[in-house]
Amino acid sequence: MKHKGKTNPPGRIKIMNSFYSLMKKKDFHSITIAEIAKNADVTEGLIYKYFKDKKDLLYQVLNDHFFEFMVKIENRVAHEKTCIKKLEMIIFASLESYADNRVFSKILLLEVRNSPEYFNSSAYGLVRKYAGTILGIIEEGIQTKELKPDIDPCLLRKVILGAIEHACIGEIIFARELDIDQVSKGITNIVFNGVKS
Repeated sequence: MKHKGKTNPPGRIKIMNSFYSLMKKKDFHSITIAEIAKNADVTEGLIYKYFKDKKDLLYQVLNDHFFEFMVKIENRVAHEKTCIKKLEMIIFASLESYADNRVFSKILLLEVRNSPEYFNSSAYGLVRKYAGTILGIIEEGIQTKELKPDIDPCLLRKVILGAIEHACIGEIIFARELDIDQVSKGITNIVFNGVKS
């Protein structure tokens, strides 16, 4: 697991790596602070030096992963010329991230959304940035007439995000493989070409 920035103390990195490795095997609520400390070979006190509680640790792990994800999205989108190609790339990259990093997926799709504190976290700020990127591309597509002028940009964003998440959630829960190419092409075909015969 990578962590952004050069000022991350070694103890903090060990704790985050320990928590991340435990999340591969267990659900969030069954993991204890004592278990995280033992797995990281640190004291419980050190965990509380860097994190307010277990949920704060969860949000910070999610924040680091989402930061890396956003960098990847921005780099890939920058190489695309049309709005539809940019949206297709975001759909593909999102599916790829969910499939490749099941811990990230489990945290985002299953663990955090029932907690009000999540919506005040820096991780949620990055989620909003991701959603804002999609909305900005849609609005640009409407302005350039690449997309129909009567499209509701916010509704189209919800359709795209909902399709991505619903395509992944069963695979995340039941640890199944996800055919990224097939699912990505299927979503983009339905969203941009419609379903009418």
